[in-house]
Amino acid sequence: MRQVYLDHQSATPVLPEVLEAMQPFFAQAYGNPSSLHRHGLLARDALDKARAKMAAFINAESPEEIIFTSDGTESSNLAIQGAAAAYARDGNHIVISATEHPAVIASVQLLEARGFACTRVPVDAAGAVDPAGVRSAFTDKTILVAVHHVNHEIGAIEPVREIGAAARERGIAFYVDAEAGAGWLPVDARDWGASLLSFSPHRFYGPKGVGVLYQNRRARLAAILRGGGQENGRRAGVENVPAIVGAGVAAEIAGRELAQRAAHCARLQRRLWDGLRARVPRLKLNGPEPGPGRHPATLNLSAEFIEGEAQLLLCDMHGIAVASGSSCVSRSRQVSHVLAAIGLDPALARGNIIMSLGRDNTGEDVDYVIETFPKIVSKLRALSPAWEGQPG
Repeated sequence: MRQVYLDHQSATPVLPEVLEAMQPFFAQAYGNPSSLHRHGLLARDALDKARAKMAAFINAESPEEIIFTSDGTESSNLAIQGAAAAYARDGNHIVISATEHPAVIASVQLLEARGFACTRVPVDAAGAVDPAGVRSAFTDKTILVAVHHVNHEIGAIEPVREIGAAARERGIAFYVDAEAGAGWLPVDARDWGASLLSFSPHRFYGPKGVGVLYQNRRARLAAILRGGGQENGRRAGVENVPAIVGAGVAAEIAGRELAQRAAHCARLQRRLWDGLRARVPRLKLNGPEPGPGRHPATLNLSAEFIEGEAQLLLCDMHGIAVASGSSCVSRSRQVSHVLAAIGLDPALARGNIIMSLGRDNTGEDVDYVIETFPKIVSKLRALSPAWEGQPG
């Protein structure tokens, strides 16, 4: 049976070059980068090199603007809670879009319980937030705006540059969650006017267990993890040196391959969507049409009258790995807040699956899915009382 992996938004395989770069830091160069002996200095030098690679990857002004964390969730928590604490004397109001990642939403909810206020700006039916809507949400108490670059579920690309310009005009800190887009689309912290920006290398063929948070040197940020003075006092805890070294290599390779990866996956994305919609009746694409407004590797689909989890399980039985909702909340039975925000019917929202392509997927992979997935949908619909008597 053919095996087709279409869950690259959850995790990607580690590249051989990345794994090779990591190996020495497990058993040979194992020093703590905070130590002053030669073993520690060797580890610290490795961190410095990886930090420089990350800065170049997102066009940061300096490697010192890069903070290493454990993953994207920690980076979002530090960005939201740390900025709120640092700017609390200036105000207590935060602006986000209605479709942010759960890590951002949970951090905002925590702050609301502590007396902060938040305006959630709605999105259109394709998942795009209007910069004018963000601007109109500003008050004299607004201290932070948080908007993702690419939506983690439906692939909508947001106008972060325009939102950053609006925030800069008012002197408001601007946080960009670039988790879903980094490694697939260009990320430019300076051009976007980002005060803070985060991403995770495991989304683009790096290791898990490391996240990256950019802090513009003029932005304020309070630490939320206390203890040691690592990361210039901004994030306590011993750095995951092997993962950070691998992440730097993954970013270096992604920077070189960015256009090639995007073009390859965009071709497969179009082929997959065209093939599935021609063969599956009443199949809905959630988010923008394939093109400049959408992540080039991701499709979010809803087949009427069947559940997403059932589709996922049968796909897995046929060797096709997909996701049903965000990987961070896929164990929850709740309807996705993203799909609710774009006005999708709850029944369709419960029946959604996400197919995310990668650099190693082929046309043959896509053809196998086009051939197999309609049979899975037909089998599940045959078991659904709601489907009986529906027009094909």
